[in-house]
Amino acid sequence: MAEDQWSLVAAAGMLSFVAMLDMNIVNLALPDISRSFGISAETAQWAVLGYQLPVVALLLPAGRWLDQVGTRPALMFAVGGFALCSAAAAVSPWAAWLITARLAQGAFGAVLFVLMPVLAARSVRPELRGRAMSVPATLGPLGAVAGPAVGGLLLDHLGWRAIFLVKLPVCAAALLIARRNAPAGGRLRLPDRSSLGDAGLVGGAIAALLLALTLSPGSPAWLLLAVPAVPLTALWLRRPGGRPVSSTLRDSGTYGVNGAVLALAAGFAAMRYVLSLHLQLDDAVSATATGLTTLCFPLGMGLAGPLGGRLADRFGARPLATAGATVTALGLLLLVPLDAGWSLADVAWRLALAGVGMGLYGGPVQSLVMAAVPPDRIATAGSAVQLARSLGFTLGPALATTAWGLGGAGTGGVRAGLGLAAAAACVAALLLAVPGRRTAGLARTN
Repeated sequence: MAEDQWSLVAAAGMLSFVAMLDMNIVNLALPDISRSFGISAETAQWAVLGYQLPVVALLLPAGRWLDQVGTRPALMFAVGGFALCSAAAAVSPWAAWLITARLAQGAFGAVLFVLMPVLAARSVRPELRGRAMSVPATLGPLGAVAGPAVGGLLLDHLGWRAIFLVKLPVCAAALLIARRNAPAGGRLRLPDRSSLGDAGLVGGAIAALLLALTLSPGSPAWLLLAVPAVPLTALWLRRPGGRPVSSTLRDSGTYGVNGAVLALAAGFAAMRYVLSLHLQLDDAVSATATGLTTLCFPLGMGLAGPLGGRLADRFGARPLATAGATVTALGLLLLVPLDAGWSLADVAWRLALAGVGMGLYGGPVQSLVMAAVPPDRIATAGSAVQLARSLGFTLGPALATTAWGLGGAGTGGVRAGLGLAAAAACVAALLLAVPGRRTAGLARTN
């Protein structure tokens, strides 16, 4: 590489922030959307699900497709489509229009999620990869956490349509950077026909699992709905779309790393969900105070993220990823004894500690995966990591709801949900501490 393209790394970080922001900011607007269109809360929920389901279902097919096309045309296509769908959602005249726009936006979002780590990894020299990977790995979760705070301000002052327009300036800036700096070459091509079947199988498995977890607090028998997820996943793994992914994970020895990414994302999402509901519903804390308290987590991430990348470049990706996951697990464990006597400051410093851990972990874990695969499989590996993370973010609240329901009303349910979040983070730290066959050697040099 002639020179490092840090502007492209910055673009990857900007898009990571926007894509994760979009997965969370719309939740706050659902009551307003329901009233605006005169629809039920269940129907309005598809403004969120319409985005999340295509993202999760298409991540792996998107990675396979990106291995076959040029980075620059794919980036221009994905960012332009994402922005166009966001604008279409903002001007929706009726609910069906909004849901359709969100479904299409989720498809473009899946391509963006895979592109972001690939773009960062390919834009700098290998010895700077940890530093580069920390940018999208830090800004993505920051977008997830900042979504409620940003959404609240926009809803209070500009209305629900503004939450779709706020992303357009960032998309425009990313398009400009890509046009000027992304290397030319390659062209777009239609995905192969089997990709649609792969997406259907993956999406069906995830939908079955989510439905089971969402309904299980009413009756554990609903967990039986998750059973179809097993044969659907097994069938997908036997198809052309699943075999490259499983072989990439097997050959690179990154099954454990991807499991850690899923576990820590689920723990983070479960914690955020439980804590936000507890503070506002049980402790009657205002939405503004809740948002300011939870912002301590991204503050810790923002401070530690650049440091994590630098330390990973110097000491190795695996030790830093393991240390970061361990610090996050410690912060979440300290939250488990939460009770009515705690002040917001008591919650805030624990969140900041967990956020520091996530900042130290994010870039190194991405670098660990990218260094373990050959260049022609980097997009497939990136899509697997993004699927693990997105699946964790999606499953976390559903798992927390189940734990809360089984833990009972009051503090017991809250502690059960927080305990599940802490346990997931502990599992992630353990998985990262045990190197895979191939990553054991690579982790010492990347």
